Amino acid sequence: MIGRALRAKAAGAGHRPIAVRLQRPASTVRGWLRAFARNAEAVRAVFTALLVELDPLTAALAARPSVSADAVEAIGVCAAAARRRLGVVGAVPPWQLAAAVTNGRLLLHASPPSRSTS
Repeated sequence: MIGRALRAKAAGAGHRPIAVRLQRPASTVRGWLRAFARNAEAVRAVFTALLVELDPLTAALAARPSVSADAVEAIGVCAAAARRRLGVVGAVPPWQLAAAVTNGRLLLHASPPSRSTS
């Protein structure tokens, strides 16, 4: 549900129309979008780095109208790269991947943790 809201916002929709479409309170959707916006730069950086690990020959991602839209794009492209690289093991929805990579902290007030490469 949150992923759908973030994709809609990245496409230019406002929180009220998104709330109507998802049948959620406008205040809830607005909260999701604001929380993601606070973390968007860190999310974009983490998923861009993971994308390069999964597909070192990947082209640069096209710039979007906002950092939040950039982050949503990075999550989606990274999920596609995981499916290509890992097959069935990597075949998880983008938002499940986002939750796993950020340890469930995608919308927390603090920035999501950066991935460690151990």
